[in-house]
Amino acid sequence: MSDLEAFRARVRAHIAAHAPPLRAKAGTRSPEDDAQAEILRRWSASLYAAGFLGGGWPVEFGGRPDADPDEELVVSEELARAGAPTAIGAGPLAAHAVITFGTEEQRASFLPRIRSYDDVWCQLFSEPDAGSDLASMTTRAVRDGDTFVVDGQKVWSTNAKFAQWGYLLARTDPGVVKQAGITAFALDMTTPGIDVRPLREMTGTADFNEVFFDGVRIPAERVLGAVNDGWRVATVSLAEERAGVGGLVVRLRLNLAALVEMARRTGPNGRPGVEDPVIRQRLAAFASRVEIAAHLVQAAADRRRRGAGLAQDVPLTKLGFAVLNEEMSHFGVNLQGVAGTLGEHDPAAAGHGKWQDEFLYAKAYTISGGSNEIMRNLLAERALGLPRG
Repeated sequence: MSDLEAFRARVRAHIAAHAPPLRAKAGTRSPEDDAQAEILRRWSASLYAAGFLGGGWPVEFGGRPDADPDEELVVSEELARAGAPTAIGAGPLAAHAVITFGTEEQRASFLPRIRSYDDVWCQLFSEPDAGSDLASMTTRAVRDGDTFVVDGQKVWSTNAKFAQWGYLLARTDPGVVKQAGITAFALDMTTPGIDVRPLREMTGTADFNEVFFDGVRIPAERVLGAVNDGWRVATVSLAEERAGVGGLVVRLRLNLAALVEMARRTGPNGRPGVEDPVIRQRLAAFASRVEIAAHLVQAAADRRRRGAGLAQDVPLTKLGFAVLNEEMSHFGVNLQGVAGTLGEHDPAAAGHGKWQDEFLYAKAYTISGGSNEIMRNLLAERALGLPRG
């Protein structure tokens, strides 16, 4: 057994023994209440304490010199396979920024508490008019002595209502090219002037939040990296957050299996869908595309390990998943016929409303992490060398 296979076996055993018995739902979801947030916080801390996350961190903060770069990919796959929750919040993302750009004081202050989950972090990047075009943000941080005063608004901030800290991007120089005038901050979410407002979504849950800043003061020592270099801080830390894509491929495989199983029992005219040649063709097409998605992810991971990544790797894998996931979830609802119109919590809904939840959340995947339109632009301009439209 290889070291990575042994690692996978330990992860599976830990999940089987310790994963909280929460219903698996589509996508990245926020706790429903404070009690559930505490359950997820303890579960997330256990993943670090067991050595399954953060292996690549500096040794003095819990990392290991022999950590395999694919360990967190394995963890994301096994969590998805078991339907177990992922680590809550944006702590892993913030940790990459602190490790790469933070001062020694920032590392000593933030990293142990991220690892122990004494602090939950949220990501404060997107804005109402600057989502996929992140560099167009208008939230401003104006220097005032040894502090920065922040005014503006962020949106789509998962877990903001449960977070103690925020990884914030704000404009500090409006007079330069838009990417050049952005600064990254570590923000104490209890600072006066912060107003977090949950957003109710079409899933019926409030996983995202709006966050408003009115004269919020951040000490200058909480700048991550250099002033006006926040774009680089953000892009480097985001580039390190690749492991979740392995879990997405596992989700596609599991959803395909669930579609086939449902088609054995459900279909048009009261007959099993597997007896309909059109439905069989759709399922076969999904199976082919799931395998293509898996190979794309594996090829991109292999190139990354060799330091030979291609411009199309991230947009192609992300876009491929988002489109295929949306089509499969739509198919899952339609396969139920009239029962597909039932609400997620209706006991008559197939799979306890799994496909209704998958369908409603699928649209979020086409927006988060860069919308499908932005991904297509990246493919056209950076991979194919086409002129900007």
